[in-house]
Amino acid sequence: MSSPWLRSEGVRASRLLVERAHDELLAGNSADPRLAQVRPLVRESWRRSVGSAVGAEALPALELTGAALEEYRRAHPLAGALALIRGLLLPGEADEAGVVVAVGDAAGRLLWVEGDRRVRALTGDMGFVEGANWAEDRVGTAAPGTALALGRSVQVRGAEHFNRFVQPWSCTAAPVRDPENGRLIGVIDVTGGDEAATPQAQLLVDATARAVEGELLVARLRAEREPSRKPRRRVETAQRATLSVLGRDRALLTLAGDGGERVVELGMRHAELVLMLATHRQGLTAERLAELVYGDPAAIGTLRPEMVRLRKLLERMAPALVPESRPYRMAGEIETDAQQVLSLLDRGAHRVALAAYRGDVLPDSAAPGVEELRETIRSSLREALLAEAGVDVLLAYTDTAAGADDVEALRQVLRMLPARSPRRAGVVARLVALE
Repeated sequence: MSSPWLRSEGVRASRLLVERAHDELLAGNSADPRLAQVRPLVRESWRRSVGSAVGAEALPALELTGAALEEYRRAHPLAGALALIRGLLLPGEADEAGVVVAVGDAAGRLLWVEGDRRVRALTGDMGFVEGANWAEDRVGTAAPGTALALGRSVQVRGAEHFNRFVQPWSCTAAPVRDPENGRLIGVIDVTGGDEAATPQAQLLVDATARAVEGELLVARLRAEREPSRKPRRRVETAQRATLSVLGRDRALLTLAGDGGERVVELGMRHAELVLMLATHRQGLTAERLAELVYGDPAAIGTLRPEMVRLRKLLERMAPALVPESRPYRMAGEIETDAQQVLSLLDRGAHRVALAAYRGDVLPDSAAPGVEELRETIRSSLREALLAEAGVDVLLAYTDTAAGADDVEALRQVLRMLPARSPRRAGVVARLVALE
């Protein structure tokens, strides 16, 4: 029997081989002999990832947030199976389970992410959060997306992941099918350390997927035997509105729904008004809105004609959003990219939040409400990164305009870097220049 030391050395050697094969494939050397030693499932997934032009450090797109995510989850067929999934994969204290369990849809978008608090914070840093798309053609080889691509359960261990940010983790995932027609409806994934990709883990995740399919079938049969019950109404896809204000003076209002997507560019004043109403969903009195936009609660005479012009614009482009009055509020919900950054920080997705932060909120606006929100986003991002982010994310922050002169952040990077890291010299030089 081999010793634990020999086994650990074998694991390290295997991981190094996979890492080098991955680097050779990315470099265009698809004939490298080391690729033949990588598991065929992984090797072919890597090739598909390259064919889809997936970046080795690409962050997943956050495709569902806020009200749109909640509405979509309520209508999804797997919503009714969550208790079963939790009971089988997260028994006991879920916050201390040692793994994260994710449930996604057939497109690879994660709808629920639950489990160990510490693991969720760490995996959130790479974008493993609700609403993010983990399809194989978006983030490369990873258990949720690859299981959907192949239509069967898969395990991906450490360096086998295509994306370098995901390589510290291992995962097992199994697709879930409609029990009557066999169509893919979602995926169940378990992510964590090495224990998340054992043979026992695959058996358990597979069994959970089959149990969910059985539960769905039983629920349908039960519904058919109760004709007095009203049929469940199909939830229509609502129009979703997103306001982009980060790093922009002319905000973009994106409207997406069954009819496709439209983009409306707003001037500065209209952008300020819509942003204030979008971030104060309970509504604002005319005096308060005038104070937030003009800095003077008595500026109602200036506010009202501007609101008339805004209403006319939205009546043509987005009738469902036309503001109401007494108090002023948007008729429909609008998500903002600024609020998305705060949401990502709350979920521990620091790397994705930093990538989503494209600059200050409406940089040239002098509206008091905008200035307050601008400072909130800036300070929240900085505080979260200083308190919780890893060294790579913190280094990326110091390369942005917001963090370039942040002496405290640079000092923290220096404390976190290993003593012999070649990156220390550059950080020291920047500190010397600033101090």
